[in-house]
Amino acid sequence: MMMTSFIAIVESTGAFIAASRYASATMIPPSIVSRGIGWQGIGILLDSFFGTANGTSVAVENVGLLAVTHVGSRRVVQISAGFMIFFAVLGKFGALFASIPLPIFAGMYCVFFAYVGACGLSFLQFCNLNSFRTKFILGFSFFIGISVPQYFNEYASVSGHGPVHTGARWFNDMINVPFSNKPFVAGLV
Repeated sequence: MMMTSFIAIVESTGAFIAASRYASATMIPPSIVSRGIGWQGIGILLDSFFGTANGTSVAVENVGLLAVTHVGSRRVVQISAGFMIFFAVLGKFGALFASIPLPIFAGMYCVFFAYVGACGLSFLQFCNLNSFRTKFILGFSFFIGISVPQYFNEYASVSGHGPVHTGARWFNDMINVPFSNKPFVAGLV
């Protein structure tokens, strides 16, 4: 549970910073980021009371949408929230959006995540890329971030379980699932 909370906090912080960057806002002070993560924690607590399975997290897709449209107004978010409530209450309108083909969603995700990844890489402009230490940290993070999850996934596909295989399934999942995730491993390194 602690690992999940840590991952949610890291992803939320990155999404907050990327959103402020694409909205052409000033850099977010750490106190504002802490407040946003605190409210996210309260939302996760309330979600657990109501029994939701996924909890509350920052939608990285919205950051990609902000990058594509350059619309960062609160009014737009409020109006779109009203539309979502409207479509959820009236099932026929929700069915219209549910009938959108999956390749359309896949194409949108490719564009949105490309913008989010580009925002993350754009922070390298603040690093000294002539430094051997910086190059080593970047290269090592990319290499380990790709190779360790590949090892975990290959091992699971061959043997039917991950490399960590003890008698406690919850412990196996707690180690195998995060280390099968490329962004998690690269961020951890």
